[in-house]
Amino acid sequence: MHNDIHNYLTKYRDQHLNELTEWLSIPSVSSLSEHKEDTLRGAEWIADSLKKIGMENIKLHPTKGHPVVYADWIHAENKPTVLIYGHYDVQPVDPLHLWETAPFEPTIRDNKIFARGATDDKGQFFMHLKAIEALMNIHGELPVNVKFLIEGEEEIGSVNLPAFVEENQELLASDVILISDTGMQEKGRPAICYGLRGLAGVQIDVKGAKGDLHSGLYGGGVQNALHALVQLLESFRDDNGVIQVKRFYDKVEALSDEEKAAYNALNFSEDGLKEELTVEELVGEEGYTYIERTWVRPTLEINGMWGGFQGEGIKTVLPNEAHAKITCRLVPNQDPDEIVELLTKHVNAHTPPGVTVTVTPFDKGAPYVTPYSHPAIQAAGRSYEKVYGVPTQFIRGGGSIPIVATFDQILQKPIVLMGFGLPGENFHAPNEHFHLENFDQGLRVIANYLSELPQTFSK
Repeated sequence: MHNDIHNYLTKYRDQHLNELTEWLSIPSVSSLSEHKEDTLRGAEWIADSLKKIGMENIKLHPTKGHPVVYADWIHAENKPTVLIYGHYDVQPVDPLHLWETAPFEPTIRDNKIFARGATDDKGQFFMHLKAIEALMNIHGELPVNVKFLIEGEEEIGSVNLPAFVEENQELLASDVILISDTGMQEKGRPAICYGLRGLAGVQIDVKGAKGDLHSGLYGGGVQNALHALVQLLESFRDDNGVIQVKRFYDKVEALSDEEKAAYNALNFSEDGLKEELTVEELVGEEGYTYIERTWVRPTLEINGMWGGFQGEGIKTVLPNEAHAKITCRLVPNQDPDEIVELLTKHVNAHTPPGVTVTVTPFDKGAPYVTPYSHPAIQAAGRSYEKVYGVPTQFIRGGGSIPIVATFDQILQKPIVLMGFGLPGENFHAPNEHFHLENFDQGLRVIANYLSELPQTFSK
């Protein structure tokens, strides 16, 4: 079977990359209203592709936002059922001027494909379509039953998917949930992510005087909204990177000695990361390594801030408005709603005089951790090893996939986070790209895993 899959994927590689290029060309930016029709087009493209590879019961389920795409193939009698999740929406492309090539005009160079969504998550999810296509065309059937669930709102917090999952538990019933929306620690070293941080995001809006004021007439006597915002933001962390929001750390568990030893055994190179990122120092919460800070410690980050005059030259005004977007990455036991409440209380307690401040909640998602000893996860590790030829690492991820915790809470099935991205692939940033080496090997890993699963589950 391995040779048949390899030969098929090699034969049709150019065709598959052409199809991926077509999909990456669709600007399905879920957060921007001007791309609403493009996002729908992304859903329709996926539905059409599912039909072409032999899937059945294909439907675009409407939500209050962007539709959910469902499809299945349920003909493998007495074999396990795999629910494959992905998302067809992508992040905005700003700042556009930092892209070397247009974000929705996919370009291949240095054996990497550059485009928004190349690794997060269009490129990674696309591999599942092609792996299943290969199995179907070679054998005329699949070794397992499959169900697809593809949403268009992951990049805005999966706001409507939890309700869909709650209402469609029978439709989504499965034995294992398979997701490719994470990454590996380094090139050539496959990794399975067994934990993700959660997310809580807010926007802070500062309002001062009734309008912008002349800085010569009013400067020094009326509050400047930008200065007030800076003062407020400065209050969130101390000089050692410790978050100053009261009770923020109350439910955070200390790292066990076993976890520390496991992370140290990965031999992660902080110097190598500094070189890759072209920074002189790595910074963060004092007393923790980079791995610990980004996997198992919570964060509070300013993602954007704006206000005042942005044009060429100088405009001597006191801005009457200033704004910032903040997100916190959360670890197990931290509740997103509670964290938003704590952030709001902190803002209210630290609002400078002369302004009013509004806090608006945005993205939320619970953290997730699962035992990586589960047979379905261990089987995934073996599939990686067969293709990559090296042992699989079991890691945690610093990012968030909001729906993962929902799957865990509602569907209560093992979740296999089979990722193929690399840390330097600029997801959520300009020049996002996906290494085609991992595209090629990932296709073979997925096909092998689906073929091996019947031996893992007994029904």
